[in-house]
Amino acid sequence: MIVEVKVVPKSSKISVEKKNGKLHVKLTAPPEKGKANKQLVEVLAEHFGVSKSKVKILKGETSHNKVVEIRLDASVA
Repeated sequence: MIVEVKVVPKSSKISVEKKNGKLHVKLTAPPEKGKANKQLVEVLAEHFGVSKSKVKILKGETSHNKVVEIRLDASVA
């Protein structure tokens, strides 16, 4: 599945919410040296119950707006 994600780095807590058809993910990591992207992959993997290797940022590596692919197992979908 492909999802649009709005990322808010350096938040006080981690959260995942769906607003207007887009996931809004708050992260505690700063947006430097890929730390926020790494945490985003970890948070989405946990949220969707998949391994981190099944979450891939397709577009927006350096942007707050990203397009992410999440490969769900057949048993989950």
